[in-house]
Amino acid sequence: MILFTLKCAGGHEFEAWFRDGATYERQAARGLVTCPECGDTGIEKAPMAPRLGRAAADAPPPSPEQLRRMLQQVRRQVEQNCEYVGERFAAEARRIHQGEAKARGIYGEATEAESRSLADEGIEVARIPWVPSSDA
Repeated sequence: MILFTLKCAGGHEFEAWFRDGATYERQAARGLVTCPECGDTGIEKAPMAPRLGRAAADAPPPSPEQLRRMLQQVRRQVEQNCEYVGERFAAEARRIHQGEAKARGIYGEATEAESRSLADEGIEVARIPWVPSSDA
């Protein structure tokens, strides 16, 4: 995984994770990378300094509570920036991939078999552990 600092044409800077640089390039070319503030798809990489990781012995792994909070943050970002398509996820992902539907971030449900089939077709999807959005 790689973290890029990105900038839209409106000057908003934000960070986003990608599997690798090629994944960013493919998604950006298809208009799938959007500014979380204004929705602009004219995104480019902002100048950034490399982040050098510390040795595993230097940093303890996150606690279960820290992991839960991080996953809650991921959930909030997905819910705020993507469209929920429910059980139509696999079909809608195919429509977007084939250019039959507007390119946008989506989320929903897919079986393990549907996820594998999408990956076999070259459609990039990710499974995220969907933790409750709050402690309440």
